[in-house]
Amino acid sequence: MSVVDEAIVREYFESHGFLVRQHRKYAVSGREKRTDEEIDLLVYNPRASPDRASSFFLKSDDLPFLSCALIEIKGWHSERFGPSILNKPDFLRFVEKAAEREARMIFGTGRPLRKILVLPELAADPGLRERCVGILKGHGIDGVFFFREILGELILHIEKNKNYQKSELLQLLRILKACDLLKDPQMELFAKK
Repeated sequence: MSVVDEAIVREYFESHGFLVRQHRKYAVSGREKRTDEEIDLLVYNPRASPDRASSFFLKSDDLPFLSCALIEIKGWHSERFGPSILNKPDFLRFVEKAAEREARMIFGTGRPLRKILVLPELAADPGLRERCVGILKGHGIDGVFFFREILGELILHIEKNKNYQKSELLQLLRILKACDLLKDPQMELFAKK
């Protein structure tokens, strides 16, 4: 996972009032990662409303009901994720018991802990997409965010007139928006329901 992908997801959760902890601050090389090192981010919402059922594909509207979560970021933006990738044994190691124990040491046991995956996109074919969802749910994934949703939300809330000097990512998005290289989403009059 690249630092840029992590920065995008971190900014997204922080902009919604979450406390974000990067679980490890080092890159593992020369050995295989331990399960607890597979966690990219831990997020905590101090103002979470009581948990409610949400769809598997998460949106910003679901965030007020998310108390705490383990976040795994797979930012391979050059391909869609299909069953062949998702079935690899080490792809979803962050949902194993060791990672959950590590998160429970930080969050405690009184809050519902969700396991969330951040992906560029799943397979486009409806049948393959359903198989992907089945694989993810079978491995214990509680929800998926897509980068399109996360970036779209960040771009929407960036103001051209503000200076985001404490965040390189937000400052870059502001500059792109100020130069009219990024546009706010337009109303979709004929959106599919």
